[in-house]
Amino acid sequence: MVDEYNLERFIAAQADAYDDAIDILRRGAMCTPYMDFIFPRLGADAGDGSIYALSSLDEARAYLDFPLLGNRYRECVETLFRLVRTTAREMFGDVDAAKLHASLTLFAEASNEVLLRSVLITWFDNMVDENTIVRINRVG
Repeated sequence: MVDEYNLERFIAAQADAYDDAIDILRRGAMCTPYMDFIFPRLGADAGDGSIYALSSLDEARAYLDFPLLGNRYRECVETLFRLVRTTAREMFGDVDAAKLHASLTLFAEASNEVLLRSVLITWFDNMVDENTIVRINRVG
């Protein structure tokens, strides 16, 4: 598999952290330092500065198509369904809830998977993150 987007950066970041991150998520929380590489988002622009910012819908699709990364993302999203007794803000705090919203919007737009759309319905009243939609439209 050709890694034209350097998705290995996520595998490297998750290597020592993923098991801890999914365990924390299953308990109904998330560790802020993990948000960027567990729930990646679209960068504001090419100079975003975050090594975990995705550049486009195509990169988000490649992320989901990369077996290890796509499966881990879906596992984290499925875990959110078991936590419906709480809200994104209660679980993640305002800043990380916004990051989650942006990530789910990006990947739902990239894939149109029922799983990802369902989490937007459940956790964010079927509302997309408008800033992410604007950025998607800007980068094409």
